[in-house]
Amino acid sequence: MNTTVPNVEIKNQTGITDIVQRAAALKWNWAGHICRREDGRWSPVILDWQPRTGHKGIGRPPARWRDDIVKAVGRNWMQLTSNRPRWCANEKALVQQWTEKG
Repeated sequence: MNTTVPNVEIKNQTGITDIVQRAAALKWNWAGHICRREDGRWSPVILDWQPRTGHKGIGRPPARWRDDIVKAVGRNWMQLTSNRPRWCANEKALVQQWTEKG
C-alpha cells in the first residue's frame, strides 16, 4: 500500500504559496513601479545602465536583473510599463517562465 501524498496536493491543502512564483510576481511589480516613476530619481536609469570598463570580458556575460523580463516580454519592456493594466496582465508570462525554468 502506497501512502505517499504528492507535493502538489500537500501544497494545495495547506495553502502555502510557491516562493518562486511569489518572487517573480514581486520582481515584476517592482520593475513596473520603478519604470513608471517620473520624479527624477536614478532608479529607472540604473536599471538600464551598463558599466564601461574599457575592455570586453572573457566568457559568457553575467546575467542581469532585467534579463528575465526581457526574455518574457521583449527588449522594449521599459516602454511597456507606462501602460499599467497591460503590464500587470503580462505578470503571468514572467511567473510562468520562472516556474518552468525550475
